[in-house]
Amino acid sequence: MMNLTKIAELVGGRLVGDPHTEITDLAKIQMAGAGHLTFLANPKYAKYLETTKASAILVSVDQEPEGVNYIQVADPYLAFLEVLSTFYPPKNPDFSGIHPSSVVNDSAVIDQSAQIGPNVYIGASVTIGANTVIYPNCTILDGAQIGANCCFYPSVSVREGCQIGNDVRIHDGTVVGSDGFGFAPDGEKYKKIPQMGIVVIKDGVEIGANCTIDRATLGETVIGRGCKIDNLVQIAHNVIIEENTVIAAQTGVSGSTKVGKHVTLAGQVGVVGHIEIGDNVIIAAQSGVSKSVPAGEVWFGYPASPIMKQKKIEASLRHLPELVKKVNSLKAELKNLEMKLTRLGGGK
Repeated sequence: MMNLTKIAELVGGRLVGDPHTEITDLAKIQMAGAGHLTFLANPKYAKYLETTKASAILVSVDQEPEGVNYIQVADPYLAFLEVLSTFYPPKNPDFSGIHPSSVVNDSAVIDQSAQIGPNVYIGASVTIGANTVIYPNCTILDGAQIGANCCFYPSVSVREGCQIGNDVRIHDGTVVGSDGFGFAPDGEKYKKIPQMGIVVIKDGVEIGANCTIDRATLGETVIGRGCKIDNLVQIAHNVIIEENTVIAAQTGVSGSTKVGKHVTLAGQVGVVGHIEIGDNVIIAAQSGVSKSVPAGEVWFGYPASPIMKQKKIEASLRHLPELVKKVNSLKAELKNLEMKLTRLGGGK
């Protein structure tokens, strides 16, 4: 519980209303009730300002809703996240030290402040940094290096030799360092290509549940500093993703592709191998990227192309049934004209 005066101080905002109003929880604007704090960041939800039952609203500096307490801030969404983090701080695991059911190789070096949960396997020459938490049923194989302040949720696997930086969070079921999809044709069968490289995950990365990040054939597959990867994402061997790129669910990036800084790959995007996507690119959902994309552009479609070009294509496709009907009509008229000309020619 926190009153509006303290919340305004927390987010650095300007309070208009009763400073003593107590906030007991947070909620969406259309579902909020008495005691709730909510926020308005998307204009689509402005219609709920008149009907919300919230006790207070975080709004932008140019908004002045009537009949409700409000706090003006530069960014309502970020301010809401600040309050959310205060009301719901991260929970500490219910285990400490190294759980007796875990199997830890004698050569592993684990900081004394790290927390290793039940049924974890840690291989030879693994290093784990300070304040890192490994939840139950994780597997860290030989030679892997894990930095400080990391959090691996249940059933995460980190394969041999992979390197993970500081402040990395990996959610349930993700596999880092599985073999890349490398097979060479050998007559009527395929011969497996050994995958001898590693995965390097830089500081501040967060990876969702059930992702797969393949080790390089040679060298490194790299996830750059500050990248955020959603659930069910596949990153193939030798891919390089530069810093602060965001990848949404069910996206796949094929081998040896380079993705630049501050790129957004929306949901269900497919990217072919051996191309480059420049910095600050946005690829819209369900797009198929088949060639390199210059920096700063927005692409979508299948195959993906610049957004204005693709919009013209989509607009033309909507008229396709009418065009087909018109073409068929013209063909019929042409056939009639040909028949008339044939009859006229025969009468000479």
